[in-house]
Amino acid sequence: MHKEFLMGNEAIALGALAAGVNLAAGYPGTPSTEVLETVAKRNPGNVYVEWSINEKAAMEVAAGAAYSGARVLVTMKQVGLNVAADPLMSLEYIGVEGGMVILVADDPGPISSQTEQDTRTFGAYSKVPVFDPCSVEEAYTMIGEAFDFSEKYKTPVFFRPTTRIDHGYASVDVHDPEEYRTHPMKGFEKDPSRWVIFPRLSVKNHALIEKRNAELSDTFSDYDRNCILPEKDGSLRKGIATQGISFMYTQDSPGIEKTRIFRVATPFPFPEKLALTFLEGLDEVLCIEELDPVIERALTYVCGKYRLPVKILGKLTGHLPPSGENSREITAAAISHFTGRKTEERVLPAPPPLPVRPPVLCAGCPHRASFYIVKMAMKGKKTIYCGDIGCYTLGNAAPLDMCDTCLCMGAGLGIAQGVGHMDPETHCFAFVGDSTFFASGITGTINAFYNQANMTLVILDNSTTAMTGHQPHPGTGRTIMGDIVARVSMEKILEAIGLTTVEVLDPLDYEQSVEAVRRIDALPGVKAVIFRSPCIAISKPGGKSVVDADQCIGCKKCINQLGCPALVLDETGSKVRIDAGQCTGCTLCEQICPAAAIHGGLKNDTQERRTRS
Repeated sequence: MHKEFLMGNEAIALGALAAGVNLAAGYPGTPSTEVLETVAKRNPGNVYVEWSINEKAAMEVAAGAAYSGARVLVTMKQVGLNVAADPLMSLEYIGVEGGMVILVADDPGPISSQTEQDTRTFGAYSKVPVFDPCSVEEAYTMIGEAFDFSEKYKTPVFFRPTTRIDHGYASVDVHDPEEYRTHPMKGFEKDPSRWVIFPRLSVKNHALIEKRNAELSDTFSDYDRNCILPEKDGSLRKGIATQGISFMYTQDSPGIEKTRIFRVATPFPFPEKLALTFLEGLDEVLCIEELDPVIERALTYVCGKYRLPVKILGKLTGHLPPSGENSREITAAAISHFTGRKTEERVLPAPPPLPVRPPVLCAGCPHRASFYIVKMAMKGKKTIYCGDIGCYTLGNAAPLDMCDTCLCMGAGLGIAQGVGHMDPETHCFAFVGDSTFFASGITGTINAFYNQANMTLVILDNSTTAMTGHQPHPGTGRTIMGDIVARVSMEKILEAIGLTTVEVLDPLDYEQSVEAVRRIDALPGVKAVIFRSPCIAISKPGGKSVVDADQCIGCKKCINQLGCPALVLDETGSKVRIDAGQCTGCTLCEQICPAAAIHGGLKNDTQERRTRS
C-alpha cells in the first residue's frame, strides 16, 4: 500500500478498483463526475468504463453485467437517480448476481442542483440498503464493503456521499494496482424464473426482500462502522445521533464530552438493536443529519415501539434547520444549546465586502450569441423561451433574459408543447444542449412531432458536456476510454423522426443567423435549429477584440445587451473597453456595435475552428 492525497471522488474510484470492479457506467453530474473519470484514468486495463447517454441507460447496462456475476459501479448525482428510478425499482425485485453499488452523490445546499434530495429516504422507499460514508478516508474502504454486502445478499446497494465528502481532500492509504482484488465472472446463466419479472415473481420476491432487510437491520447493528461513543459510560443522560459529514462536525464540536454519540453508517435498513443500546438510560437525543430527518424518525419509531421515555430532538422539533447543508458552526451551536454549554461571544472585525460574482456565461461562449440571435429575431413577438439544465441555464441572467422556464433535463421540450397547445398565439422555443439532447431530448421531440406541436427546437451544440467538466457524448465521436467512434448525427436523428426543417447555423455569424431564425419560426409544425460552435474551453477562436476609443460613441449597447464579462467600462465610465485577459475574439460585439468601434477578433469560420479543435 501507499499514501495518496486524494479528492473524495478519487478515493471512491480507487476503492472500487481495489474491490475488483469489472464495469463502471454513469452520467456526469456534479458532485459525482470525478468518480467515473478516475476509474477510467486509473483503469488497470481490465475494467469496462462508459459514459452512458443517461442514468437509466447506465443502470440497465450495469444490471446486465451484474446478472453475469460482474462487480459493477453506477454513478450519478441525486437528480440523476430520478432518471434511473424506473429500472432500479424493478431491479431490486429481481436482484443481482455480482455486487452492484449505485453511487448517488447528494448535494445539500444545493450547491449545483435543482433539488435537495436525500438518497437515504429513497433507499427506504425502494428497499435498497444504503451506505453513508463520513470521510474521504472511510469512503475508500467502505465502498469495498458495500460490494461485499451487495454480493452476499444479491441486492443492489446505494453508496451515498455528499458534496463535502466528494470534493473534500485527505491523505489516504490506498492499495497498489498489483494488490487489487480480481473478481471472476461466471457469465450470464439463463433462468427466466429469476430474470424475467412477472407479478407472481414480484409478490414472492417482495416477501423475501422484507425478510432480508429485517435480517440486515440486525447485521448492520454489528457492522463496526455503526458505532456508539463512548462505548461504556452509563452515566450520560444526553445523546447525539448523527451521520456522514455531520458526524465529523460533531466530533469537532465542544461539549460532546457530556453526550453519548451514535454514528449511523447504514441508515437503511436501520440498525435497530444498536439503537436500543444507544438509547438505554438516556433522557433526550439530538439528531444531527443531512438532509431529511431519517435518523430522527427512526429513533422516534424505536422509542414508540419499545415505549422508551426518551425525547428525540432534531429537524422536526426545530432544533436544527429543516433544509440546507450543515456546517461546523450550525452543528456546534446546536450541540451547545442542547448541552447547556455557555458559548463565549467573540466580537470579530467585520470582514471586507466580497465582490459580487453572479453565475454568467463565459466570455466568448457561443451560447450567448445563440440566445441573442433568437432574442433579436423574435423581438416584438409574444414568445416563450423554455430552458434546460446545463451552461445555457445561465441564459436566464440579465441582460439576455432568455430562460423563462427550467425544470429538469429535457423538460423544456414538453413545457413548450404544453404552452403552445393552450396558447397557439405564443411562439414557443425549447432550448437544449447537445449532450442533453441525447440524454433526454429525443423523446420530447418525437412527442412534439407525433402530436403536431407548433414549436422551434434549438439545440446548442458546443461539442462537449461543458458544465460538468467537458465529458464526451455520442455526438463528439469519443468515449471515456479514449476510443474514437462514429459520431451520432443529431441532424439525421431529427430527419428520421420526420422533421422537414433542420438547419445548422453558426451563432457567431450574427446577421445571417437572425434572418434564418425569423424564417424558420414562421414555418408550421416542429422545426429545429442547431447552433453549432465549440465551447471556448476546448477551441478558442484566437485573437482579441479591441475598442477604438476615438470611434466609440459610449452607447454601451455591447455591455447592456450582451452581458459579456470581457466588456467593461473604461476609467472614465463613459466608454467601453475590452478586458484582454477574458476576451476570446469571438467577434459578436464587433458585429452589433453601431459605430463599428470594435475590431481585431478572428473573423469566424466554424469549419476552420472545428478542425483546429
